[in-house]
Amino acid sequence: MNNIKKLKSMIEECNNIVFFGGAGVSTESGIPDFRSVDGLYNQSYKYPPEVIISHSFYKHNPEEFYRFYKDRMIFKNAKPNKAHEYLAHLEKTGKLKAVVTQNIDSLHTMAGSKNVFELHGSIMRNYCEKCGKFYPLEHIVNSKGVPKCECTGTVKPDVVLYEEPLNDNVVNGAVNAIHNADMLIIGGTSLVVYPAAGLINYFKGKYLVLINKSETDADYKADLVIHEPIGEVFGRLE
Repeated sequence: MNNIKKLKSMIEECNNIVFFGGAGVSTESGIPDFRSVDGLYNQSYKYPPEVIISHSFYKHNPEEFYRFYKDRMIFKNAKPNKAHEYLAHLEKTGKLKAVVTQNIDSLHTMAGSKNVFELHGSIMRNYCEKCGKFYPLEHIVNSKGVPKCECTGTVKPDVVLYEEPLNDNVVNGAVNAIHNADMLIIGGTSLVVYPAAGLINYFKGKYLVLINKSETDADYKADLVIHEPIGEVFGRLE
């Protein structure tokens, strides 16, 4: 039995599936992998990207933060790919109970997924740090320099920067979903970003499937490992 047939058989057998994904899910939508050779770490800026998207840098150098953020973290024309679409379809059938994602692009929601735990937040949500007023993505994109609220406060994206904690409610929801799942599909992630990657340790179910272009430290634990782009794999399940 080949890998696609095995995966299809596992999915048919299970009724409480959770998907845990990372940057590799969105690369097929034209969003560069943060840590790939062609990703953000390879861009030339005054500071390394991991410094720029830290909380302390945001506070002390907001102009440079927003220049980088608007230039390299927002991909307005990105559309859901076959991976996002298949997962939304699987949720509609009742088999997939949750998507847990490290991505901030909200493509899972755009594709139609309803129960999505965005561990690192979303570029689609932005709020004034002073009065709490909500602003859409367009406000960030169209602003000159640092985006401001009508109350003069700074409008901050609802994304988790380095040095910032994950949202407790989101983490708890993700942990419960993973813990109760009978099948966990991990896709498009090298599982090196913590604490997010540590959440998969809560899985106690029947099938652990890992789909990623390169090897990960969790490959040895998986019941099925497929080293291919996740969109291509899910596209062949339709």
